[in-house]
Amino acid sequence: MRDVLGKLDEWWAKGETAALATVVGTYSSAPRQPGASMLIGPNGEAVGSVSGGCVEGAVYELGQEVLAEGRPLFQRYGVSDEDAFTVGLTCGGIIDIFVEKVNPETYAELGRIAEAIRGESPVAVATVISGPAERLGKRLIVWPDHVEGGTGASRLDDAIRDDARGLLDAGRNGQVTYGVDGQRRGEGLTVFVESFAPPPRMIVFGAIDFAAAVARMGSFLGFRVTVCDARPVFATASRFPGANEVVVEWPHRYLQAEADAGRVDRRTVLCVLTHDPKFDVPLLEVALRLPEVAYIGAMGSRRTHDDREARLREKGLTEVELARMSSPIGLDLGARTPEETAVSIAAEMIAQHWGGAGVRLAERDGPIHVG
Repeated sequence: MRDVLGKLDEWWAKGETAALATVVGTYSSAPRQPGASMLIGPNGEAVGSVSGGCVEGAVYELGQEVLAEGRPLFQRYGVSDEDAFTVGLTCGGIIDIFVEKVNPETYAELGRIAEAIRGESPVAVATVISGPAERLGKRLIVWPDHVEGGTGASRLDDAIRDDARGLLDAGRNGQVTYGVDGQRRGEGLTVFVESFAPPPRMIVFGAIDFAAAVARMGSFLGFRVTVCDARPVFATASRFPGANEVVVEWPHRYLQAEADAGRVDRRTVLCVLTHDPKFDVPLLEVALRLPEVAYIGAMGSRRTHDDREARLREKGLTEVELARMSSPIGLDLGARTPEETAVSIAAEMIAQHWGGAGVRLAERDGPIHVG
């Protein structure tokens, strides 16, 4: 819903009705991830995308049906379907789409959800996408400290609340299956949880030209980017327009303070670009001992890497801790310029996150998307 929130909120505020189509499940080479959304507006407008163009025409027709009849619909599109080629899903993947009618009467909480998303406050929307007819489309809005809405079954609401908060904490969307009355090991009812967590953080250490390119890349990928350096003459906002903030502080002190304040979590990526032992050794000593971060990369030559590891071993870091560090940073793309290097760093982060091998797709067999 984040993709189309501006238009959806505009129509909702005017009391108009739209159909909201959301990807709630993907399998194999699906073109878009769960949470991708498309709107069919009150005057027939189409906003957003659920498949990059593959099944938009068919989903548009579903939206028109939902607007006419009012009841939500669940539809699966896959290459094995008889009409798969007709609707255009020929990539071999499968996507599940849930379409619902949205207006102030059917979705009273939307205004508060939109406000939370714009204010980067965490909230999760849990919607029943399959199950008994009387539960279909019911939703629970899950905040860190309270809930709104409900499914009509308190036991089910309690189970959804707990699972949704877990997904929200991880910043993930996903399906959860229950018994029709909320039995955790039961079947017969499926809920899609869409998490609207604040953007994950990227902290770039070292105010160098490569950092400017990495900051721009991080912003492009949806991170909230911080550049940190102890040298005020280099750490200026004008040199890093792609960053959300530029901090003048010793890197290891800044990272430790952010971790102590709870502002470093399992989605945070750390890019250490200083390749100067007086900065990066104390910084990496802190970073590699943090309980959870998504990625720790350190720039430098092979010689710099060997020297850095030796110094960190002298500080008492274990081989397990050292193995968390991607050094030298990035995938082997033959990068030379700061911009090319930023692409190689982003590629390594993405491969690590999704379990990709980092090889040319033309040289691989099987599905393009893993997991």
